[in-house]
Amino acid sequence: MVRIKRKLLSLSYYLQKTYRKISTTKPSLLITSVIIVGVAIFILAGGIFSVLESIKYPVALYTGGRFLFFYPSLNEQILSEGVLVTVLYALGVTGLALIYQSTKYAYKPRQAYLMLFLGVSMFMIAYALIEYLLTSKMTFRF
Repeated sequence: MVRIKRKLLSLSYYLQKTYRKISTTKPSLLITSVIIVGVAIFILAGGIFSVLESIKYPVALYTGGRFLFFYPSLNEQILSEGVLVTVLYALGVTGLALIYQSTKYAYKPRQAYLMLFLGVSMFMIAYALIEYLLTSKMTFRF
């Protein structure tokens, strides 16, 4: 009887100690912001639609003797299109982050200009490809 009581008391002590550790931990600001940006990119790229409708829509369409990796309508998308747009959004956000980081190297102009050029290039490539996908979806005819 005494052994069981001692084990239960020690179990409650360890549970309280674990609860205190979990409730007082402060997560890293970098990790928190990366998770929030990742969730935002997933939602904006149509990730929820892709997850819910992945059974109905294929990865690619085969029509007219060729494969299409984007659905030719603004109202729907297929899985490969959602993945491509997610990657392009991530590329654009990474470019913006590099542009921001380049401002921290004021005393190293070569590194600052390199990061600025790389960030602007990544952002512009992502923007141009997303615009191309959108205009091709609007003007595509079977």
